[in-house]
Amino acid sequence: MKGFEEAKLTLINNVTSTFNLIWAVMRHAPNAHIIKLGTLGEYGTPNIDIEEGWIDIEHKGRKDRFLYPRQGSSLYHTTKIHDTDLLWFYVRTYGLTVTDLMQGPVYGVFTSETQEHPELLPWFDYDDIYGTVVNRFVVQAVAGIPLTVYGKGGQTRGFLNIRDTLQSIILVAENRPKPGQMRILNQFTEQFNIVEIAEMVKEAGTSLGIEVKVAHLENPRIELEEHYYKAADDGLTELGLKPTILTEHVLHEMLAYAQKHQHLIDKTLIMPRVRWSHALQHV
Repeated sequence: MKGFEEAKLTLINNVTSTFNLIWAVMRHAPNAHIIKLGTLGEYGTPNIDIEEGWIDIEHKGRKDRFLYPRQGSSLYHTTKIHDTDLLWFYVRTYGLTVTDLMQGPVYGVFTSETQEHPELLPWFDYDDIYGTVVNRFVVQAVAGIPLTVYGKGGQTRGFLNIRDTLQSIILVAENRPKPGQMRILNQFTEQFNIVEIAEMVKEAGTSLGIEVKVAHLENPRIELEEHYYKAADDGLTELGLKPTILTEHVLHEMLAYAQKHQHLIDKTLIMPRVRWSHALQHV
């Protein structure tokens, strides 16, 4: 969303990589089970409930089943829609087997493995471009920067802990769909809007003696700041997902991690540097 070159790279990189993977599987491992990490952002923010990938339509007395209508909330999310469409084409044409996980924003640092082996800790993005909101707010709280709520802060999404990201992939790998099927699952455990997350981080920080403030900024993105949002998430629950809830304890764990590495925080990466409405200026 920064400009033409960045947009072109995102489009070519994401779509071509999926295309290459599809052909590699068809040529060398046609019975493989492709597990793709998609994104809830493919759906956008429709004014109806979001189903798990598919929707049954009745129109002028006839019925059919289609991929749920998608309206990507950024070019990145639009390329992920292309990924889904590509996979669905090759599933129905050549009988590939696919699970497409529509993943919500991920937060957290630790899994049971990384707690025992710190060298396996994941990358922790907190900047304005790649950082996800819970991680960003935790770092901002520790760094003494008011939490950056964009606009009204009513933007609602489905979130999940990094523990559940891995748990979901394991469950999907251990429970293959039928051969020649494209299974789509919405991968999240809880829904929050941005103001709710800010208040949770503020309360958790305050209980640890951290003074946390919240600031509403002019929104650098082009998006609805208040909207209806209700997504289904039955599939992974039925496979046995045991959700990790965003509790004060979880936030305390994240805040303590950020405090431990406070000297590494680069405060120049916090405030938004890219305004979507300015993208044409970079063409």
